[in-house]
Parts: sequence; C-alpha cells; structure tokens
Amino acid sequence: MDNRTPPDPLDDLEARLRKAREGQRGWSGGPGSKYHRPPQGPLATAWRIGTELVAAMIVGVGGGLLLDRWLGTAPWGLIVMFFLGAAAGVLNVYRAVTGFGIAAGYRRPTGDDNERQDGDAH
Repeated sequence: MDNRTPPDPLDDLEARLRKAREGQRGWSGGPGSKYHRPPQGPLATAWRIGTELVAAMIVGVGGGLLLDRWLGTAPWGLIVMFFLGAAAGVLNVYRAVTGFGIAAGYRRPTGDDNERQDGDAH
C-alpha cells in the first residue's frame, strides 16, 4: 500500500484550470489545433455523398427484406423500406452538403450577431 498523502485539491487549482482551458481551445479545430482537419476536396465530398446515399438505401432494402421474411408480406416491406431508405439517404446528403450535421443543435454562424439563435430567450 502506498503511504503517500494525496495532494491538497486546492494547491494546484490554477494550473489544472489553465490546462483544462487550453485543452478546450484545442478542440476548436482551428489551424493551430491538433484536431484541425483540412477542408475536404471535391472528390472526397463526392465519395462521402455517394456513400451516404448508397448506405442508407442498403439499410432500407435490407430492413425491408427482413421485415418481409418475418411478416410474410413480400414485397410490401421491401417497397416501403426502399423509399424510407432513399429518403434517409437524401436527408443525409442534404446534411452533409449544407454542414447541418456538424454537431447537434449547432449551425454555422450567419455573420449577424443580432439574430436570435436556437435556444435564445424570446
């Protein structure tokens, strides 16, 4: 067993706060941050959009086939789930292109600081 006494929690409070604040700034993704990602090129964006659309449709068709097999309603589950998967794929593409899915509840700044944001008091 270790006989060392634990450090006083208030001894290095300022140093720990400074370290936490620096870590928080690092998550901003700015050019100096280790989490900074360069902007995607057109080919990367095209691959992402295609993958989003195809993946959603595959999940929809797979779910429809499983539903049809389970309920014995062929081909109705496949048809309905195909359209739901296609709609989900289009929504994913829209979010990817507009940057809407950056983080839950956040939008890119519009430039006008006087506009109300979601969650502001009325």
